[in-house]
Amino acid sequence: MYKPKILIVEDDQAINNLIKTTMEIQNYRFQSCNTGAGAMMAAVSYNPDIIILDLGLPDMDGIDIISKVRTFSSVPIIVLSARSEDRDKVGALDAGADDYVTKPFSTDELLARIRVALRRAMYDTSKTDTRRRIYQNGDLKIDFLAGCAYMDGKELHLTPIEYKLLCLLAKNTGKVLTHNFILKEVWGSTIASDTPSLRVFMATLRKKIEKDTSNPQYIQTHIGVGYRMLKK
Repeated sequence: MYKPKILIVEDDQAINNLIKTTMEIQNYRFQSCNTGAGAMMAAVSYNPDIIILDLGLPDMDGIDIISKVRTFSSVPIIVLSARSEDRDKVGALDAGADDYVTKPFSTDELLARIRVALRRAMYDTSKTDTRRRIYQNGDLKIDFLAGCAYMDGKELHLTPIEYKLLCLLAKNTGKVLTHNFILKEVWGSTIASDTPSLRVFMATLRKKIEKDTSNPQYIQTHIGVGYRMLKK
């Protein structure tokens, strides 16, 4: 059975040891380093399945590492940082990170985020032509070729913008998409004044796919950052 390879990039030795111990218990293979230079070398030579990355490294900012890795790899990157401001989260996600966990953190939460990232990566690399056409997530189904979406077998009546939003989230299931990323992909701009329109369309989309909008099961809001399609 294949054991995923995890690259741990963390300069706090106590946290580094905690993550390594957690990976050992879960039978994940791993390699660790504590500098940005070491992270770049390992990202190429170790070929990890996931990178767990601290932003505050002694020789390089973590966001620069994300940007550099994204020039040659789509490996899932989970940021693990003490920086909790929205601008830090948005910056990392816009640079290409897949997820953002703030310190202090629970190992259970980190493992859950790793499982989500692994499922998404597996889906991306193994999908067939049929899967490229059909997206299935719980009771939600999207036929990309036909341009139709269904919930519980019933076709959803979506506006063009709602459909674009749904498809964008679906194609990035498990990944937090920032407001700026969504605005650029759907509206072709990143004007901040368009964010209220995004919230309105997301609210109407939720009403059509969520059984209880106060307890969403598909579209998760990351306040001040963006949205994520949850894997059912």
